[in-house]
Amino acid sequence: MPTTSRWADPRADTPDAGSPAAGSTNSEDLDAVRERAQWLALAVAGSGTGIWDRNVVTGEIRYSAAWKAILGYTENELTDRIEDSYQRLHPDDLPYVQAAMQDHFEGRTESYEVEHRIRCKDGRYKWICSRGKVTSRDSAGRALRMVGTSTDITSIREMAEQLRETVDLITNLTDQVPGLVFQCSRGPDGRMAFPYVSAGISDIYELAPEAVARDATCIEALIHPDDLAAYRASFDESAASLASWHLEYRVCLPAQGLRWRLGDAKPQRLSEGATVWHGFITDITERKRIESELQELATTDGLTRLANRRHFMGCLEAHFAYLRRTNGLPAAILMFDLDHFKAINDRWGHAVGDEALRHFADILRMELRSVDMAGRLGGEEFAVLLTLADLDDARVVGQRIQRRLATQSLSCGQETIPLSVSIGVTQMRMDDVAAEAALSRSDQALYRAKKKGRNRIECV
Repeated sequence: MPTTSRWADPRADTPDAGSPAAGSTNSEDLDAVRERAQWLALAVAGSGTGIWDRNVVTGEIRYSAAWKAILGYTENELTDRIEDSYQRLHPDDLPYVQAAMQDHFEGRTESYEVEHRIRCKDGRYKWICSRGKVTSRDSAGRALRMVGTSTDITSIREMAEQLRETVDLITNLTDQVPGLVFQCSRGPDGRMAFPYVSAGISDIYELAPEAVARDATCIEALIHPDDLAAYRASFDESAASLASWHLEYRVCLPAQGLRWRLGDAKPQRLSEGATVWHGFITDITERKRIESELQELATTDGLTRLANRRHFMGCLEAHFAYLRRTNGLPAAILMFDLDHFKAINDRWGHAVGDEALRHFADILRMELRSVDMAGRLGGEEFAVLLTLADLDDARVVGQRIQRRLATQSLSCGQETIPLSVSIGVTQMRMDDVAAEAALSRSDQALYRAKKKGRNRIECV
């Protein structure tokens, strides 16, 4: 049987002008039919699509010229046997191609459609998409004829593969970055979700990506209660102004416990009113720890762990400014000096002297409220800021500190080291030029206490 395709000439199935049928057909209609047939053939050829027609009973299959051209063959270079066509299929694709066709023959599918590789004339493989449908069956429902198309999709598959490789590369890169790369969306109703998150979500939030893909309430459940309002407000402000989102906040995680997070993202408004952020969240717990240590080093006396002179004076000035601004309730200042401290160093050594200073600092911490502040100003001199206290209140506090110091003695081996403290007390005044003026008055009161015999309290 000749293998010449019936689609080799777009006019092959159209009667020519000299045929008997032409006499019974209007010439204008005939020309229109021919023109449509030509346009259809050109459209099919230009789309990279070939047509095939299979006789299911005999195994004969005919191909259009365009179908053969996809594989690099000329009109008369292919046989019309289905067995030969199977030989051109990639071995890995042959089983599922045959299975898909058999499913359609037996009526289990509405049509036949598969993507597979096929060998070209030069030995290379191309990807094609084949679609077909049984057009006639016998009385028992057995397939007799099947017609279909094959389209070269090699370039589409290559682009898809390149895209997949690009996506894989980006995913691998983001998954390897310490932290969380994310896309966050917020609808007009305020509901937030994270459609994309990198693998870092398991470390940043101890969650799986699917847990936040549609609803991010599980993240809010991890935010530290003291930071939750700021977390929500930061997204509100970013969405309203389209300013970058930037926030340091704490999370409470089941396995890691309390951790610090830093989030940065840029927002974008979508046409339907939603806001989308693309950004990054990282763990700054270690940075916060270092900052805290540096802050402590800068503000704390290394020996007693009380505020150092600079930090105490800064807080004193800030509280004085607050009182002046608000005409607030009174505050008192107490100055302390450990009695005969030089004698302790001379007799028991500086190590014991240091222990005496730490011992007194511990007593101050036990006697003061959380709203009060104690500092070491230098040597054996200490100061305390009592908020919401007048001179009488300050005197009572001073007496409690003296009694505790007397009853909780410091020991050195078998010996007990007697400790006492002199105290000068004053009150902040609205007409003070600065907080330093009040501190100077308490220092003068302290001098009087020492001059009058030590281990006593003087107020001014």
